[in-house]
Amino acid sequence: MKNLKILKFIFPLFISTLFFSCNDSNSDGVKAAPTISVRLVDAPGDYEAVNVEIVDVMIKMNDDSDDESGWMSLDANAGTVNLLDFTGGISKVLVDRFPIPAGTLSQMRLVLGDGNTVVIKEGDMNKEYNLKTPSAQQSGLKVKIDALIEEGFTYDYVLDFDVEKSIVHAGNSSNIILKPVLYASAEVSSGIIEGTVGPTEALPASVSVIANEGTADEFEINAETDSEGAFALWGVPAGTYNVSVISSNADYASGSAIDVVVVNGEITTIADPIVLMLNGSISGTVTGVDEGVVITIAIDDADTTSVEADDEGNYLIGNVAPGNYKVTISAEGYVTQEFDVTIDPDEDEIVDAELVASS
Repeated sequence: MKNLKILKFIFPLFISTLFFSCNDSNSDGVKAAPTISVRLVDAPGDYEAVNVEIVDVMIKMNDDSDDESGWMSLDANAGTVNLLDFTGGISKVLVDRFPIPAGTLSQMRLVLGDGNTVVIKEGDMNKEYNLKTPSAQQSGLKVKIDALIEEGFTYDYVLDFDVEKSIVHAGNSSNIILKPVLYASAEVSSGIIEGTVGPTEALPASVSVIANEGTADEFEINAETDSEGAFALWGVPAGTYNVSVISSNADYASGSAIDVVVVNGEITTIADPIVLMLNGSISGTVTGVDEGVVITIAIDDADTTSVEADDEGNYLIGNVAPGNYKVTISAEGYVTQEFDVTIDPDEDEIVDAELVASS
């Protein structure tokens, strides 16, 4: 990176640093690492385009020194962007939920390359000029942050690039200097869901929520219960969620807690344990069918489960989650029969049928 020009921030910095205490419980006794997201926005300027080459975003943890060592790359989305595309509530995601150590976020810097230009309207034409960086700024003076970063949360930083104040016309129209003026804000942009799962025989279990469901930014957050059924889902954005639980024991049905509200910077505890129920089964005997005819028994569950009866007409559908189902029994050349059944936990529901040949 020795050839990169690291631009000085002329930085009226408004940092609102939020921090919250975290409960020590987690599925394996180890808290999840905090993550950081960084977005770029722009205060509009009177230009046709302002193109800057973004190379990286870097931070220093627990280090206020001017030493060049200790910088940590956040693996930013590199490339050249037009800052004027990110006004009116639109932002450029530079860093997306990158894991960082807990501690004090001491410094941050935006690393730019030297492929920076400005497009100015001159009469009926647009003309592009290189944006020059004074040599005195190439040392990459750093930004002081001093924000407490705690485990389990996602921190969202917004860098507001003030184009109007950042571009200086020196002498003539072709001598244009880039002196970035940035405003920064920080917030905790996630919360934590904690709860318990039972019974013990159903443990361990996997717990999950889907964030930003139905959008291009959809992602899943997962955790495992500990030996006592406790779990913690870290880094959940504010919103309302259905928490899904799947047991490692195939004898138990999945479970859920619905409408769990998450507030940024807070821990939401599900008051009642999520109790997983033993699966049931459906079995029976089908008669009235000629030898060699295939008999199919299906239930309208999420997996549209179906089985075939054996040579004597006996069948079994196991691991059926408690609930209401329609059982359909069919065979080619015979009238299909349907039955509405309710499966209780650990129950074997008997459904026998005698099929009649279709006319």
